[in-house]
Amino acid sequence: MDLSGFKPQDSPSRKRRIAKLDFGFSEEQEMLRDAAKRFLADNCPTKFVRQMMADPTGHDAAFWKKLVELGWPGLLIPESYGGQGGSFLDMTVIVEEAGKALVPGPFFTSALLAAPLLIEGGSDQQKKDLLPRMAKGEFIGTVAIAEAAGRFDADGIQLKATKSGNEYTITGEKFFVPDAHVANGMAVAVRTGGSGEKGITILAMNAKAPGITITQLKTVDMTRRLCHVKFDNLKTSELVGKEGEGWPILRRTLDIATAGLAAEMVGTAQRALDMSVDYAKTRVQFGKPIGSFQAVKHKCVDMMVAVENARSLTYYACWTVDTKGAEAATAVPMAKAYASDMAKNVTSEAIQVHGGIGFTWEHDMHLFHRRALAGEANFGNAPVHRETVAKSLLG
Repeated sequence: MDLSGFKPQDSPSRKRRIAKLDFGFSEEQEMLRDAAKRFLADNCPTKFVRQMMADPTGHDAAFWKKLVELGWPGLLIPESYGGQGGSFLDMTVIVEEAGKALVPGPFFTSALLAAPLLIEGGSDQQKKDLLPRMAKGEFIGTVAIAEAAGRFDADGIQLKATKSGNEYTITGEKFFVPDAHVANGMAVAVRTGGSGEKGITILAMNAKAPGITITQLKTVDMTRRLCHVKFDNLKTSELVGKEGEGWPILRRTLDIATAGLAAEMVGTAQRALDMSVDYAKTRVQFGKPIGSFQAVKHKCVDMMVAVENARSLTYYACWTVDTKGAEAATAVPMAKAYASDMAKNVTSEAIQVHGGIGFTWEHDMHLFHRRALAGEANFGNAPVHRETVAKSLLG
């Protein structure tokens, strides 16, 4: 059946419906994407990424200063506190491009974890004191949630804090704390009573305070450092939010960070796909480019379809986060679950398109696979998020 000449009737009601549909980013956001792409091409090649992998801290002050000049660490911070006052969709295009470049250092941690937590739950005084410094890059924050089990849900928070007067005392451990070794401040999720989502409190402290021991962990992706943090009779009286009411703040913060991570993974997989297609066009075997063989064609097409599916799910999830819609409760875990599997599989297939040379240290492809594997585990893996969706659908 030939439908090329078919045109739907333009009724007034149909025109109204179409006017409400906008599946793309704004012109300003696309300009932001182009600017990010140019900046990262000039300032974050894989040679620099490898240098940061070998660096003791994985954090370069000169590169951080450039990010601050662009306004990225303060993109989500309101203008009244010295930030850019951007939307989460603005941040989405930034982190997707950052995923393509494997941006190292604490940018993601400070901009998509610490800043949102302070914006959502901080007091007026905390915001006045810290948000302008975060926007200027003078203060790097991090958030300690996971423990030995590696869970990012409410039941996974078991570290207890005891209260005496207005002071809380913590003795115990947190695991997989991002960039704690270069952070100036730390927000720690603890349990002050109750179970599940009740009784969770967020305590704020100087990351260099006596009683805190920070040890970097050896992970699959050394461009983004995770730390083990040990608290030995640490005392603090500063809270983010109210005692026992920290989970809604953490839930919103995790929605932002998880959706952002899904967008970053889409970018990482897209870069791996682009590199594979370019290689298939130029690598000659039996007198022909390997991209002319059906097996390679099919593999690249399957990779492309997976990336596009993940992009659609992720953009929708980011939109629900940006609008604070109720759909975020299922859209974010759906996007993270799909993006986790997608990025791991696409970067693995990209290594195969490269004839296995992507496994070698000298080739860059393994860097993208490492970032995908790290992203899969962070903020909960695919089975965890599928279980979240299932529970939500079942009520």
